[in-house]
Amino acid sequence: MTGPAPVPLSHTPTPLDGAPRLSDALGVELLVKRDDLTGLALGGNKARKLDHLLADALARGCDVLVTGGGTQSNHVRQTAAAARRAGLDCHAVLAGPEPPVPSGNVLLDLLLGASIEHTGATGYYEIEQAIEAAAEALERSGRRPYAIPIGGASAPGVRAYAAAARELTGQRADVDWVFVADGSGGTHAGLLAGFGTSGPRVVGVDVGTRPDLDDVVPRLAAQAAGPGGSTGRCVVDHDHAGPAYGELSPEASDALRLAARTEGLLLDPVYTAKAFAAMRTWIRAGLVAPGATVCFWHTGGHPALFASRYATAVAAP
Repeated sequence: MTGPAPVPLSHTPTPLDGAPRLSDALGVELLVKRDDLTGLALGGNKARKLDHLLADALARGCDVLVTGGGTQSNHVRQTAAAARRAGLDCHAVLAGPEPPVPSGNVLLDLLLGASIEHTGATGYYEIEQAIEAAAEALERSGRRPYAIPIGGASAPGVRAYAAAARELTGQRADVDWVFVADGSGGTHAGLLAGFGTSGPRVVGVDVGTRPDLDDVVPRLAAQAAGPGGSTGRCVVDHDHAGPAYGELSPEASDALRLAARTEGLLLDPVYTAKAFAAMRTWIRAGLVAPGATVCFWHTGGHPALFASRYATAVAAP
């Protein structure tokens, strides 16, 4: 599968950092793939996807990017920034009601000039339908919209993470395991396509947003691998999503503090803290062998740390 040449929005390759203090604490060699450092409005994994998505939008002559997600969507923030970099507009539909005071990613969405539509939606596919409806309404008004699904989980976005998998292999060829947050499934799918059957085992950690990850991830991975291509086996951990998407579980709160106070590594409450908590569980349960080389793929999301709803948990001793 190919497409237009990517627009260089992301700062890549991203660093692969050692984490000696966490390695000692967990009993493995832990590496952190720093996709929180991709640039583009405070960084995160969506920047790589937007390299490809924006290129596709420009090739089609579009003038407004249309997307959506949860209230604290990192993807919406970075999509709004990508639109501004290209001189386009951005319209975003967000789940739930309008917050009384904008904070975290919502504040940045507004700073970037995105047009925000608070839908009150709660379900994943309800938001997807709202994205399509918004794009259709804009087209009827004479605009040329480019609809991007939640998380950029479409063919161009998945291709970006197939390339990212090859980037990691070039940095360290001996990684045994990769743990990554699984929201819309596109990042996980791209890694499976990029590593193929000979790469590390990839565990996607369900954060509670998309209900059909077990079906969607292998399908997207197969599409990215193309005819005759091979993908790694899809493994999704469903045990660390917590009470709901965006709800910080006790295990995720502990992970936030452990990473911050052991390595000065900042996670976010919606995605990476849950993924880190799952990784720790797998290691403690012996599912990951002692001494294995484990890569934690940091997908970013730091602005959510400053959302008012998480203040008490983040500041806890």
